[in-house]
Amino acid sequence: MQVYGIDALIRIVSHLTFIYLTFWSLGSIRIETFFKALHTTQIRLILVLLSIAIGFTASTFFLEIIVLCKNLFIVGF
Repeated sequence: MQVYGIDALIRIVSHLTFIYLTFWSLGSIRIETFFKALHTTQIRLILVLLSIAIGFTASTFFLEIIVLCKNLFIVGF
């Protein structure tokens, strides 16, 4: 039972870290300059949702790579 808790904690931390990194990196694009100033709240919401989508996908990719490498070394060549 303890392994599932640690695995869940690692997955949560990984997802949140990648979402934060994606949001941080998307902030450098300055996408607000391409749209009207009236829709800044909607633009921020789109950036948050885009950060969640990209961050979750990147985190899932890296977690899957780690699992595949672990399985490769457990089974052996």
